[in-house]
Amino acid sequence: MATIPITKRGAEKLKEELHELKTVQRPWVINAIAEARAQGDLSENAEYDAAKDRQGFIEGRIQEIESKLSIAQIIDPTSLNAEGKVVFGSTVELEDEKTGEKVTYQIVGEDEADLKLGLINISSPISRAMIGKEEGDVAEVQAPGGIKRYEIIAVHYR
Repeated sequence: MATIPITKRGAEKLKEELHELKTVQRPWVINAIAEARAQGDLSENAEYDAAKDRQGFIEGRIQEIESKLSIAQIIDPTSLNAEGKVVFGSTVELEDEKTGEKVTYQIVGEDEADLKLGLINISSPISRAMIGKEEGDVAEVQAPGGIKRYEIIAVHYR
């Protein structure tokens, strides 16, 4: 079975969500189902139906997280020694060659990606264009508006 890369921080967030689902959400929904059952006729009981739907979502999410964690390859960016190359987990400072706009991204796993926070998916076009490059190299990215060129200003492992 193939492994999926995830940063140490991303794995911790998944573990926290799993803990929340198992210790808070699951007991709450079980209690809600029991209360709805106590009201009698289940065929017209909207609270029961909603609680059962919620239970299905919670159990599905628990399975999904457990599965991801079981095949995860947890990478701590602070312990990387990639000799200045862009790799999974690295934080990269870029400058758009055309506009001069500077941006900083960290390359992370699918579950961690959040562009607003500067976290980009390892399989995104910009990540794929940067992997293996070093400070001073240019990454060319096929964007909807044409090819964008970014100079790699700095590579950090934090």
